Amino acid sequence: MEIFLNKRAMQRVRLSVADAIEDGEIDALREDLVSVFSDDDIEEIERRIDSGDFYDFISEILEEWSSEDLDELMELLETQLADADVDLKYTAPEKDNDADDDSEEEKEEEEETEEELIVDESDDDA
Repeated sequence: MEIFLNKRAMQRVRLSVADAIEDGEIDALREDLVSVFSDDDIEEIERRIDSGDFYDFISEILEEWSSEDLDELMELLETQLADADVDLKYTAPEKDNDADDDSEEEKEEEEETEEELIVDESDDDA
């Protein structure tokens, strides 16, 4: 069985992980993780896992998680699902790229502002 989590689902998980790390509270993260899977996916996973309860399955994964980052959590989830013959595929959230783009844009704006100031200073001297 293969499950694919789209960008929107992964963005939701990423934000929830950030909140869980910041607050130290995983209940909302648990609910968000459960909600990114369809009812059909959950039913099929429950047939394949030992506990037979998806909520408990997610809780066990969160107990193993060190609460440090999204990558570790997704790796744990992938590994546990693979043990149940479920292949989890997902699109990595674009957090790092967006942050890099923003910082590049800010640098460019700062450079333009500095250039304008230099131009303005040279105009005053003339």
